[in-house]
Amino acid sequence: MATKVARTGIEREKGWLYYLDKKGHVSRARMARGGGKVPKGKPQVVARCGVEREEGFLYFIDKNGDVARTRMARRGAARRRTGARRKATTRKTARKRTPARKKATGRKKTTARRPARKKAAGRKKTARKTARKSSARKKTTARRKTSARRKATGRSTRARSARRR
Repeated sequence: MATKVARTGIEREKGWLYYLDKKGHVSRARMARGGGKVPKGKPQVVARCGVEREEGFLYFIDKNGDVARTRMARRGAARRRTGARRKATTRKTARKRTPARKKATGRKKTTARRPARKKAAGRKKTARKTARKSSARKKTTARRKTSARRKATGRSTRARSARRR
């Protein structure tokens, strides 16, 4: 839920982007896809409010045209860091409780092991190599046949290039 920080009552115009600038004033800039031509120029200050930002909050202009803020939705490490800071300031001596250890039973846990595969990988590699060699042989024989056919019919690559000119 957002809380209002400053009441400005700005009425928005189509094709403009309204935001809170570095100084804390409400500014607007022309949108690239806001309809119509984009005039070159600096952003315009719409309302001077001088809002001081606080870390961990997102500031925006709400539907009524007022400046509002809401807590940022942090994920992962960022959330943990801010939570740790808060706890450190409120509780000076916070101790971690260690969980109680479970009593050992008479049985030991054993994990099932898979049997190791033996030399199947070596066979695959040799099969691949022979397949590559045979495909390479087929390609070279096909090239030889086509070149021999062209020579017999008089359709060599030089003759074709001469005809194109």
